[in-house]
Amino acid sequence: MNDDSLRLVWVYPDLLSTYGDQGNALVVERRARQRGYDVTRVDVRSDQPVPASADIYLIGGGEDRPQRLAAERLRRDGGLNRAAANGAIIFSVCAGYQILGHEFINDLDRQEPGLGLLDVTSGRGQAGRCVGDVLADIDPQLGLPQLTGFENHQGVTHLGPTAKPLARVRFGHGNGTGDGTEGAWNGNVFGTYMHGPVLARNPQIADLLIRLALESAGLAPVDDRWYEALRNERIAAASAAH
Repeated sequence: MNDDSLRLVWVYPDLLSTYGDQGNALVVERRARQRGYDVTRVDVRSDQPVPASADIYLIGGGEDRPQRLAAERLRRDGGLNRAAANGAIIFSVCAGYQILGHEFINDLDRQEPGLGLLDVTSGRGQAGRCVGDVLADIDPQLGLPQLTGFENHQGVTHLGPTAKPLARVRFGHGNGTGDGTEGAWNGNVFGTYMHGPVLARNPQIADLLIRLALESAGLAPVDDRWYEALRNERIAAASAAH
């Protein structure tokens, strides 16, 4: 990529964009532009091919049937797998997170193959939905502040040996396995159950994606007053409730 440009793809907004997840694309685009980078953003619908040459790919959540359709089309298309092989940065939420794994349970109560980009396997929990605010400590290796987000899922995601937990929950369910993990990451591929949209609540994650795409050790500071106000309000409200 050019040092002053960034190519961003929002994957399947017609199928995977619940709970305002498209806001993640807006946040990444805005924070890159604030620092003077030229951003080319492409919203790829499910009837269009996924380009393999972009820098950052974002995938949101969706209901069970759209999730199955998205997985089928992404497997058939192959563009996202080719992008990962090219070293692209991929950030996924909820249904998108499950799709990046090896398999999940679809709307027909059958095992649906995923893309195998994260070493995780997802099923359905038996104790009802995981709903509510989450506060978690992000993997120290990533050097980021606490994760705040909103979860609404019945999925239970188990991590394989090559997947690292994105965070450890202080309160909330996260991956739903009871081991305190939330999300997963390995290399340039990230997954989380957090909505919010999660990058509006956690702009430092957006900056991490940009830094990885630019292969940069750091970014110029920007005005974070509104982001921090949102973070502080949600963390305070969620903490008080717990």
